[in-house]
Amino acid sequence: MTQPTADQLLETSQRTSQPKEDAIPAPRADCIADSAGGLTFDVLDGGGSGHAHLVLVRRTAEEDVVRLPLTPVAQGRLRAVLPSGVELAEGRWETHIRVGDAEPRRLTPGINDLRALVDRSPDPGSARIAVRIPYTTKHGNLSVRSWLRAPHAEAGDLTLGQDRLTVRGRLYGAALAEGAYMELSAGREGPVLRAEATAEPSVPGGFSCTVEHGTLTEGAWRFRLRPAGEEGPRVRLSRLLDDVADKHDVFHYPGTDYPPSAPSLHVRPAYTASNDLTLTVTPVP
Repeated sequence: MTQPTADQLLETSQRTSQPKEDAIPAPRADCIADSAGGLTFDVLDGGGSGHAHLVLVRRTAEEDVVRLPLTPVAQGRLRAVLPSGVELAEGRWETHIRVGDAEPRRLTPGINDLRALVDRSPDPGSARIAVRIPYTTKHGNLSVRSWLRAPHAEAGDLTLGQDRLTVRGRLYGAALAEGAYMELSAGREGPVLRAEATAEPSVPGGFSCTVEHGTLTEGAWRFRLRPAGEEGPRVRLSRLLDDVADKHDVFHYPGTDYPPSAPSLHVRPAYTASNDLTLTVTPVP
């Protein structure tokens, strides 16, 4: 069987990204996620005859293609499994079905069972964290968002006061050493601040840090955990371990004006399009 090229898959994706009134209904896929990062796809009524594959194509790197065999499990239902051990590079992956030598077709979402991802808590000793979250695109297609982090700092509870923000999180794939700190930066040319990172003994891999509002200037401040101090890795502080693919659309936090006596700055935590934690500081109108 002739395998489609990445360009052919991209062309198919572009043609099917917006539905047409007279188009044949796109095949539908149910998806079940497991807590280890694996995904099971059940394609309903794939159509055609011959060997079938579920094909994933990374949106910004069309040469990245993953093909998974689809096997019959019930009448009109084909199944493909993406194990957690199969590497899926970070990014957004479009899903297609290809039957025989027919042209690949985009998949639409059926039922996404993501219950295993809610409050997911991997082993803090895991060398690498793999996250895959299926979601529905704005055109109604099924895609998968993937992250691979080693090590990984997961953002947890945020406590915003009048003069400070306290962040709690968990570290995976590394240990918090003496001299650990959180690094905050507002752009490549902006200042870099430090806030002490303290271990939370009651939570495996747990840590916390407090940022004083008085140290901040206008900008969008990104967080990087330095678990081993200056000599160790710089770890992005992100929120990945749940069932929400795009946090900035869902997690909305209140802000506060600083200083309380004569406010000049508005401080508000938020998540970026990459699901990284940021602290936005803007002038008070």
